[in-house]
Parts: sequence; C-alpha cells; structure tokens
Amino acid sequence: MSRMGDVLAGFHAAWEFESDSVLIRYERGIRTPKLLSALGERRIPLAAIEGVTLEPGRRGTAVLRIRPREGADPLIEAAAGQLKESCDPYRLVLPGERDALAEYYADELRERLTEPGPADRFLVAAPKAPLSFKAYDAKASFDGRTVRFRWFWTGASSAKWKAGDQSFPVSELSGVEWRSPEVFEGFLRLHRGEHAPAGTDQDPATVVFGLGYGAVHESLPLAAAVLAAVRTRGSTPAVPAAAVPAADPRRRDPADVADRIRHLGELHQAGLVTDEEFAAKKADLLAEL
Repeated sequence: MSRMGDVLAGFHAAWEFESDSVLIRYERGIRTPKLLSALGERRIPLAAIEGVTLEPGRRGTAVLRIRPREGADPLIEAAAGQLKESCDPYRLVLPGERDALAEYYADELRERLTEPGPADRFLVAAPKAPLSFKAYDAKASFDGRTVRFRWFWTGASSAKWKAGDQSFPVSELSGVEWRSPEVFEGFLRLHRGEHAPAGTDQDPATVVFGLGYGAVHESLPLAAAVLAAVRTRGSTPAVPAAAVPAADPRRRDPADVADRIRHLGELHQAGLVTDEEFAAKKADLLAEL
C-alpha cells in the first residue's frame, strides 16, 4: 500500500491495509453475520492471497473480495465451500460511491501478490482455543491439545452412550470433516486414520448437529482450530507435562454437570422423563463431581 494504516470501511467490516498484510476487523452487531462477529478480527498475510476482485453488488453496492490461496486458511479449508456468501470472511461490501477507492486498493494489492498457487502450510491463524459448542448429542470442546465429546443422555445414541465420553489428543487425529448445520444431517467428524463407522449416530468420533445445534459460528471455528492443530502439530513444541496438571479422569467439570442436569430437568418438566428416571440420572451426575 502507499502507506501503512490505510482503512477501507464497508458494511459489517473494515479492512486495514498494511505493508505485508490486510487486517480485517468485523463489526459486532445484530445485523452482522454471527460467524463474522465471532471471528472478531483476522490478519491475512499478502503471502496467503491468490487474487483480488471488485464487482458490482446488489442495490448499488460494490463488492471487494480477496481470494485466498488454496490451503492457506484453516477456516476456509474446514468450511469446504459450504459458507453462504454473506458469511464469506474475505468479502467486503461497500457503498457504490466508494468503488473508485476500492479499485485503487484492489490494484495496490494485486501489484504486491507474488506467491500464486496452493500454499504448503496454513498462513492465516486459526481461531484461538479454548472453543466449544453444543451439538444435538454432545458438548464438543477443544483446549488446543485435546478434543472432548461429552454425550447428552437425551441425544446420544446407545452406541455412543455405551462408548462413554470421548477424548481425542491432536496427536491421534489425521483430519477433520465439518458438514454445515444448515444442511440436512450436519456433523463434525474427527478422522483417526481408520475407517469410520457408516453412520454418524454410531461413530463415537462424530457429533451430529440437528435443528438448532452446532451453529456455524460455533462449530466451524472449532473445526478450523482442530484442523490447524492437526496439520501443524509436527512443528509445534510440546508442552512439558509438568506445566499442565493432569485432570482427574473420574471427575467432571461442574459446569458441564450442571448443564446436563438443567437439560434433564427440562425433559422432566416436559413429561419426557419419568420421576424415577430423573432422580436416578440426577444422582448419577452428582456422583461424578
């Protein structure tokens, strides 16, 4: 750019052009797509950019768009083309009268792009852990080293419930598959190198979304963070065991237990769980504290 710190503001986001990157800050508001609000801000190195386009938008707007290099951004890799246009983190919608200014910045960017083609590693930072979300059949969480699935008694299949809550160290994973909750049968599946069971309901390495669960702005950032950790684990220094106290596997997070009891209580009030079932399951959950 001609000088560092130039800012181009549009609807829901502002792009700050720097000598070696574009810093994208997303607005936080009721009209901003939830995924963009959740991302907050992202720094996109010029080395991660394949191209730049400027096109007319709807209702007299202009759309400036960055096309990231294949393999440069874990969020885009995890999304695998499933994001709606409004949730594209590389799209800036501007009032039509700013198209000349947008064209100037687009030309400036194009002149600085020198690394076309697929990237051999992630160049854009993944969303930061810890991350978590509620699926239909479990609570999924990622602390930067381990993915955990804690099954919901009311949503998990008998196969998953019998398998017990699951913990997957990044070192044991080979990949991540995310299918948007906005399509039929959305899910998050962890790949471990072996052939997975045919059905997502039967696979203890998969959580299913269902209507109202696994929202894009919650589940996709987690999937991207796990994918980035899997791809880069060979170059990340190991954390000394003494630096992280080991958790007692027999004890659960009190917040998780409380959440399960609340969910159980809702089912009890709705008449879907008998008094005896409610009392017995509540006692089991309290015993895990």
